[in-house]
Amino acid sequence: MKKQNTISLETAEKWAKEWRDDQSSFNKYFECKAFFIPLEDLKEVLNQTGVEAVRAYIGVEEKGINDFEEKLMLVGVTGISKTNPNGKDMLTVLPNGKLDPRDGSIYDFSRPCPSACDPSSPLNS
Repeated sequence: MKKQNTISLETAEKWAKEWRDDQSSFNKYFECKAFFIPLEDLKEVLNQTGVEAVRAYIGVEEKGINDFEEKLMLVGVTGISKTNPNGKDMLTVLPNGKLDPRDGSIYDFSRPCPSACDPSSPLNS
């Protein structure tokens, strides 16, 4: 069963690569200040069995010619220890290149600011 607000590994890899390819010049043209994350969706990430932390990856979805939207992709992290303080992303890739749905998911439920901004926030000036 597909969880709400999850995306495929293929989509996440594409967005992350797009961000890394464009990051040197992306923010010269686009003004991403923050991300709006609904609480219910964040709870879904945290409620995965075995989650000890959350890691956020930045990506960019190309929606059309010169039309991009910033993405914040969240992944549960497990296995944190003294010898592995950063833990391991809860993502198991199957031989077919897809994610094992029993292990973890990649969540994309954020909206970038602008346009999902608080205009009265001192952090938005």
